[in-house]
Amino acid sequence: MSEQVLKKEMGLAPGEARYPGEPSTQDIIARDRVPAPDWVRSESYEFLGDEDVSIDRYIDPAFAAVEFDKLWTRTWQFACREEHIPEVGDYYVYDIGRRSFIIARVAQDEVRAYYNACLHRGTMLRAPGTDGCAQEFKCSFHGWSWNLDGSLKQALCDWDFPHVKAEEYSLPRARVELLAGFVFINMDHDAPSLADYLGPEFMAQISQWGLEDRYTYCHVSKTLPANWKLSMAAFMEAYHVLDTHPQVAVSNADANSQYDVYGEHVDRFISTLGVLSPHLKGKYTEQDVFNQFTLGDSSVAGDAPRQLKEGETARQCMADMIRQAFETQSNTDLSKVSDSELLDCFSYTLFPNTFLFPGISLPMVYRFRPAPGDHRKTIYEVFFLRPVPKDGSRPDPAEPVYLRDDQSFTEAQGMDPGFGAILDQDTENLILQQAGLEASAKPGITLGNYQEIRVRHFERAVDKYVSG
Repeated sequence: MSEQVLKKEMGLAPGEARYPGEPSTQDIIARDRVPAPDWVRSESYEFLGDEDVSIDRYIDPAFAAVEFDKLWTRTWQFACREEHIPEVGDYYVYDIGRRSFIIARVAQDEVRAYYNACLHRGTMLRAPGTDGCAQEFKCSFHGWSWNLDGSLKQALCDWDFPHVKAEEYSLPRARVELLAGFVFINMDHDAPSLADYLGPEFMAQISQWGLEDRYTYCHVSKTLPANWKLSMAAFMEAYHVLDTHPQVAVSNADANSQYDVYGEHVDRFISTLGVLSPHLKGKYTEQDVFNQFTLGDSSVAGDAPRQLKEGETARQCMADMIRQAFETQSNTDLSKVSDSELLDCFSYTLFPNTFLFPGISLPMVYRFRPAPGDHRKTIYEVFFLRPVPKDGSRPDPAEPVYLRDDQSFTEAQGMDPGFGAILDQDTENLILQQAGLEASAKPGITLGNYQEIRVRHFERAVDKYVSG
């Protein structure tokens, strides 16, 4: 039934329509044995219009150039995890477009972001995508060097540079703020604080996840064949699950998913697992749902599915099994964590280029960056996180695995093959979507009012920055 028909017959306003006759995300979560906290039980949807979104932003190199000048220079971006720079002197290079930054721990309680360029003749002080430990940053070209605090240490043959005053030649810096174990940077010194940028609703929720007490156990990077915004939008909704990922629709309540928006820079998505897709109603039993989960993740569920007892639901059994398995695997206590936080897919978009999946069953971070020199390609990274063991020992973060364009995500060491196959399916769509937009006679894309609200919310923020 179309939304227009629903509105006419039921008096629904735009954006109020949901899959007819099916329980909502909140209805599903309300039945759980271990109840969810209030911030999980909340909703924050807002209708943002239904006009088409212009495709120029995905295919026009001039639009990408404006983004670099007006968007990337004014937004808060996830540069690295604190675990990447745990000791004084540790550094991590973060590259975005033509900009590059050395993220350095200069004191136990202070992190700085230096523009990665020598102030003599501009040579990068550290190669892109590198990390390490240093007490100075020395240019490999002519030997100029800077102390860890950014002050000029030496200008070689300083007798030839009487016009260079050391106090004026400290390394320029971007702003830095730390949150939940993440290091964020912003090139705009007049931008709002990170807390104001992300908003009070998100700040209250992120504090509940304990992401500062996790570590990166797998880090995979690959170039995707589409504009960075198209690549991000591919992960913003569950509308595509039925046709793109049919293998997971049996235990994913895709069309029941909840979408929330918070301010200008954050949105949220909750997709309940262990529940049959409403598109498949009547075609599978609770046992089928449970079997699909069991066979899809033997590391959690074991080698063979057990038979559900009368009255048992696949969702509750899955939550119980995940709780037990992850407590054993990570040596952590999850007894007070709700079934929903353990089992469901929670996804937060932090504008412009980060996704946080803070749940226990899907503990990930996505980062997207435009590929330098080609607006049709995206550098995509996924960081898989695990809780730090109860004894407090923190394993070193995993080294990144760089995949070639022709490689499958299933080939990445540490990547779950089933999840890698899902990412491959998304990549195949992106190839066709970018090519299709280039060939299209239609000047805009059309979005659903509810299921694709995160895409519209995201593109509104893009427009805000690009328009200045």
